Amino acid sequence: MRAIVSVTSDWAIGCEGRLLVRNKADMHRFVELTMGGTVLMGRTTFESFPGGALKGRRNVVLTRQEGYAAPGVETFSSAETALAALADTDPDTVWLIGGESVYRALLPLCDRVFVTKNDVRLPADAYFPDLDADDAWEVESEEPGGVTAAGVPFSYVTYRNRNLA
Repeated sequence: MRAIVSVTSDWAIGCEGRLLVRNKADMHRFVELTMGGTVLMGRTTFESFPGGALKGRRNVVLTRQEGYAAPGVETFSSAETALAALADTDPDTVWLIGGESVYRALLPLCDRVFVTKNDVRLPADAYFPDLDADDAWEVESEEPGGVTAAGVPFSYVTYRNRNLA
């Protein structure tokens, strides 16, 4: 399994259910990497998508809400049951896409994390674990990204899980 995330300089990922940085290049990269695969997310993350289920991908949602259902998604009440349902899926095509609690719970099972690092600090209430401060993770590659329409410089950094190497 892999994870994909967009963070600010202090590893913030959201505020009040919204992404912090509007970044068209990052969104294009997200689509390119996840298209045709499976996206695994929490209910709140799913409900933040204006168009519902992400097209061209298998949408898997974790929720504690009993009986929760939405068009185009498979729902599971625990990470264990969701992972069991994905057992026959190529792990390189399963993408963990948020939110904070889902990342924290399942990140140790990811072999790689594709991070868009936005060089800015903004008010936030949700954070991704700081992979630079975690010995289990090392930078595998880094490439410049560019600058957003709002003038925020960003880069793409891929981290590798040393424990799954």
